Amino acid sequence: MGPEEERGGTAAGPGEPAEGTAPVGGSPSPDGRERLVRGLWPPRVNRNQLTVALLLFVLGLGLAIQVRSTSENSPLRGARQEDLVRILDELDSRTQRLEEEKRTLENQKSELENSSDQAEEARRQTEERARQLGVLAGTVAAEGPGIRMVVDDAAGTVEAHMLLDAIQELRAAGAEAIEVNGVRVVTSTHFTDGGGGIRVDGREVVSPYRFEVIGKPQDLEPALNIPGGVVQSLEKEQATVSITRSEKIVVDALRSAKRPDYAQSSSQ
Repeated sequence: MGPEEERGGTAAGPGEPAEGTAPVGGSPSPDGRERLVRGLWPPRVNRNQLTVALLLFVLGLGLAIQVRSTSENSPLRGARQEDLVRILDELDSRTQRLEEEKRTLENQKSELENSSDQAEEARRQTEERARQLGVLAGTVAAEGPGIRMVVDDAAGTVEAHMLLDAIQELRAAGAEAIEVNGVRVVTSTHFTDGGGGIRVDGREVVSPYRFEVIGKPQDLEPALNIPGGVVQSLEKEQATVSITRSEKIVVDALRSAKRPDYAQSSSQ
């Protein structure tokens, strides 16, 4: 037995490398990490994968362009914080009024269905509705809680569109009847600049402009005083604005009901 056999080893044959050593003149065999890297890179992509990737890219690009275009065309883009607060306040007030109207109509329906004399109940509701429409049309005097607003324009800088903005703000806040310097404001009312003041439906009114408004005071006054609203706009024009709440506002300026020239009732 030779020395190699006594140590338990095996002698390499002629021309064979010893165990655990790299072959002479060759590179070492790759380990697991190298084989993984070689399998992943360079990537092997076929035509179907390229087509799917291209479609996903086009879809993503289209969505990005659409989102950006929608954002740029939004009417609220660039709006001031005061304007956003005013719009949100108007939406809340309008939602509350619609909910109240819904409850009123549901109550009327329930009363009509449960009444023993449905014809009499229908007549009563019709008369009540006619009075409400008369208030809105300005043909009937009205009284109730509301506010009184006085705009003192000593500098003469207030213009017609500013008073119209006040009317629109009040209507949006739930005003049911409005009178300005003895002129009943209805849906067809228009404001124009006159020689020495402002004309309301062709009638000249001068400062101070007195608004008698029937509605919920808790809604009307905050709507005028919101940041960037009517009061601030008028004060920027050096006008003085005072608003007082009252449990009894009388709006007794009347408008004559117009008689239609061509329209006739279709009921027989």
